[in-house]
Amino acid sequence: MEDIRLVPLAALQHYAYCPRQCALIHNEQVWADNWFTAQGDLLHQRVDQGGPEVRKGVRFERGVLVHAPCLGLTGKLDLLEVEPSKGRYTPVEYKRGKPKVDNWDRVQVCAQALCLEEMLGVIIQDAALWYWQTRHRESVIFDESLRCETLDIISQVKRLLNDHEVPKVIATKKRCKSCSLISICQPDLIRNDHSKDYSEQLFKQ
Repeated sequence: MEDIRLVPLAALQHYAYCPRQCALIHNEQVWADNWFTAQGDLLHQRVDQGGPEVRKGVRFERGVLVHAPCLGLTGKLDLLEVEPSKGRYTPVEYKRGKPKVDNWDRVQVCAQALCLEEMLGVIIQDAALWYWQTRHRESVIFDESLRCETLDIISQVKRLLNDHEVPKVIATKKRCKSCSLISICQPDLIRNDHSKDYSEQLFKQ
């Protein structure tokens, strides 16, 4: 039987942020912490410490494991809010920073919802992102555009991990400065590396 490698949900957010970061973490098994990742770890430890509870007809389940072989995904949800009377399931992801213009975080919770849909045979309309920096809860609606973007990223991540490649630097300098892997990735060095162009010129001559 073929050994199918399931993609961790976290890899989707890593890829949406920077494909090179995703490859370094999930293909090269490289990791480093900085202030931002340490804050994120602390936040998730606090979330995971709480047990299941029920408030006003809503059941709160923490650290929910999901496994969706058809999608090729696996991972863990920070929080799942379940309203049995309505048959409603709402994934909630906790983030260290603040809401972003780009869809990195929204793609992650959309993938969580797709996993739940495969596992439970339900349709999930929305999710929530809770940001530590702003103490703000942002609703995420799973429209067709976000679903398509998420499925496309899932396909791209599968291809990246199966090919065991490490892409070139494409992230912006501002984004690179916030990355905990900057000293390992060395984006400025790679951006200024013209050795390939030099070699091509030699062969042309």
